[in-house]
Amino acid sequence: MLRIRFSPADLASVTVAATPDVLLETALSVRHLANPTPGPAARRGELATWRRTVRPGLAERAGVLARLVPPAGYLPDFLYQPTARDAATAAELAARTPTTQLAAELEPLHVEPRAAVTRELAEGSNRARRGLFEDLTRYHRSTIAPLWPVVLGAAAADRALRSETLMRGGVAALLATLAPGWRWDPPELLVPFRTSHTVELCGRGLHLLPSYFAATAMLIYDPAAPTVLIRPLPAADVTTRPGDVLGALLGRTRAKVLASLATPAGTTTLAERAGVSVATASEHATVLRAAGLITTLRDGSRVLHTLTPLGHQLLAGA
Repeated sequence: MLRIRFSPADLASVTVAATPDVLLETALSVRHLANPTPGPAARRGELATWRRTVRPGLAERAGVLARLVPPAGYLPDFLYQPTARDAATAAELAARTPTTQLAAELEPLHVEPRAAVTRELAEGSNRARRGLFEDLTRYHRSTIAPLWPVVLGAAAADRALRSETLMRGGVAALLATLAPGWRWDPPELLVPFRTSHTVELCGRGLHLLPSYFAATAMLIYDPAAPTVLIRPLPAADVTTRPGDVLGALLGRTRAKVLASLATPAGTTTLAERAGVSVATASEHATVLRAAGLITTLRDGSRVLHTLTPLGHQLLAGA
């Protein structure tokens, strides 16, 4: 069990990442393809075709990345690049990791005897660094990029739910509903984990990072920054109809209101489309607007509700 202990300052410094980390997801996808284990990713119906397509030739495409990702547990921290906005930048930043950090983070992998390229990487060889960059970019382009819109759609839907939970119940409600089996027992968040640890956040806060491919919770600890808790995104039941998925996420009536805005509408028209009263439509529009799913333009007494890009992603993902 992982016990994450919060101080009042930590509770005031809980943040939620907008999207999964592109380089970390690239690495975790190698683990998922090479060694499928029970978890949300294994239950995703949309992955079946993708797995059949990309699994052949995995080791060749992944290159050195396959040697950096063990079947479970530890991953080198340089495979997490939160400041990168795209895969190429993330790969470049990983390849520029200081040599001392490379050596320290490769050591726990206990690969003996190490392949020459891995040993050269730990020593900071320029050739090995170029190889790392090329392997990361090639693997992402050939294997992850085709699926990335689906990953972002799943993350957007989950973020909308976390936003609404935060608005309705505050940080305590957010922490209490992060994942099945996770428990908020103030001042501790209890997370099922392969080993037993207590982590003191020490006033630096907690950064919640969603992951499409992670099978279980993971932790990235930096004594000078907020602790990062990697949380597997929930998988939709593949036997459930798309409309039911959105209804389970937002509530059936609110999901219907959101879907009714595939074409922009005023509140009265929105109420007619959704089959609710004007007051109810207005109330749901307020919640959807606060969650960043719709925007409302006002012109005197008239209003026009339209979907935001996040709202469009949520509907498309559903």
